[in-house]
Parts: sequence; structure tokens; C-alpha cells
Amino acid sequence: MKLHTLVSATHTPFHADGSLAPEKIDAQAAFLAQQGITHVFITGSTGEAHSLTRDERLEMFRTWEKAAADHKLYVIAHCGTNCLEDAKIYAKAAQEHGFSGVSALAPSYFKPSSVESLVEWCAAIAACCPHLPFYYYDIPALTQVHLPMDKFLEAADAVIPNLAGIKFTNTDLTAYLKARRACGGKFDLPWGVDEMIVSAFATGARGGVGSTYNFAPKLNQSLVAACLRKDEEEAHRLQAISIRMIDTIAATGYLGTAKALMKKLGVDVGPARLPLSNPTASQVEALWQSLQQQGFDDWALHTSVSSS
Repeated sequence: MKLHTLVSATHTPFHADGSLAPEKIDAQAAFLAQQGITHVFITGSTGEAHSLTRDERLEMFRTWEKAAADHKLYVIAHCGTNCLEDAKIYAKAAQEHGFSGVSALAPSYFKPSSVESLVEWCAAIAACCPHLPFYYYDIPALTQVHLPMDKFLEAADAVIPNLAGIKFTNTDLTAYLKARRACGGKFDLPWGVDEMIVSAFATGARGGVGSTYNFAPKLNQSLVAACLRKDEEEAHRLQAISIRMIDTIAATGYLGTAKALMKKLGVDVGPARLPLSNPTASQVEALWQSLQQQGFDDWALHTSVSSS
């Protein structure tokens, strides 16, 4: 597998009371497919994975299997957690559901202190889904696990037969370039920081996994197209729009506000769970007005979507 495309890191839908709402997943899948998204990354950071129970994550897997088949989407399931045995259960389930890949971040309470211990952790998970490509999910800002990814790939290459690469959510472009060149450049490193995708493509990226692909797929697809045709001026113009959009959303708490924005687009994925915050109704309306003034209708979506 090579994730040389834009992979939408999907939200986990909840009801207003915070309970899981798997019946909303079909609408998510349909919306993304209509926008030209072909791959989804479920139960990751955007999916509030660490706020889900084991049963809830497995229910997400079951529901996404059907939605993906109905809407012709490829699913990469995030299986990371602080409990290795739970992660192994998720990896096994991902393979049973016929997903296209798995990913796992490092535990963030008892942390691996060396590349070797991280490789051992990942190998135990990857062994439970031997027929699926496995991506380590490097996101040190959240896990506080700061290990050299080039060394990880070199050590894991001989230990994890189904290692496909790294979901690289790390702003260190020097580290990214080193990892890209590790083992002769054989591994796939989809980029995970939406605000920096132009820089990543300049460093050799060919795909990305991100949350803004849910509500601004046209913007990001146009941005990547500009990168690929070497139109630096247009790529930087679109990246500036992306950064301004993200800053606007983050002003009232990024994830909760992003989910509220999805509702404005007709895809109600509910609120974010505690301890994350959610915007007030007036803040959502102010957000919507600000995005409209920035040109949201022109660059975010391929088709016009009315607000609700």
C-alpha cells in the first residue's frame, strides 16, 4: 500500500448527550465519497480514540465496514491505545473486517524509552493483522514519545514483515527527510500536519492524512495538485488559506468546532467528548460568517452545500 492520496481522518459521531451514534457514519461516508475522498483513517486523534471504550471502537469498525463497502472507500483503522492487549484486539478486528490497513501510535502513559521497545510494541500489534499494511503513527506532540523515525524504520524493517511506513504527524521536516531516505526510501510516509503540507511535498511527500479533508477537501486537493505541477505560487496561496481557516476554527477549540462545522455542512457528527470543549451556538454562527467572508463557499467543497 502507498497512501499517495488525501486520507480523511474522520470524526467519531456522537449524539447530543455524548453517546456513540454509529447510525451517522453512512452520511459521513457518503459526503466524503461525493467530495472525491477515497480513503479514510478511523478512530484516530480526530476520531477521539482515547475517549472511546473498547466496545465503542469495535462498533465503529463494524459500522465503517458496511459504510465503506456502500460508498467505495478504503479504511485504515487506528488501533493504538495505552493497553497493548486492547490494541491487539483492534488490529485483529481490522483484518477481520477487511480493512485496507492499520496504524498505531505509541502508548503515552508508560512510554517506550528506546527505538527497540517501540519496535517491539508495534511488532506485537502488527502480528495480529499480518495480511494488512501497518503504519506507525508518529505524533510526539500528543504522545510525548520523541524517537528518531529513521532509526525506527531501520530497526523495524527486519522485525515487522507488514510494515508499510509511518503516518508522520510531526513538524520536524529534517526528521521527515531522514525517515524518507531510510532503508533506501522503501517506506511510505503520509504527512499528518495539514498546515504544512506544502513544505512536506517539497520534501518528498506524496500523500497526507488530515482532519481538514473532512470539511475542505477541494481546498486540499487543489493545494496538492499545485504542488505536483510545481506551481509554488498557487500552492503557497492555498496553504495560506488553509492556515487561516484552521486558525479560525481553533480559536474556539479545534476539534469541537470542526465537528460543529460538519453539522453546518449537513453532516451532524455531534459534539466532542470531555475533556475537549465545544463552541456555543453564537460562536458557531460567528465561525460560519468568518469562513464565508474568507471565501469558504468557493474553495472548500466541490459542490455547493447549504448551511443548517
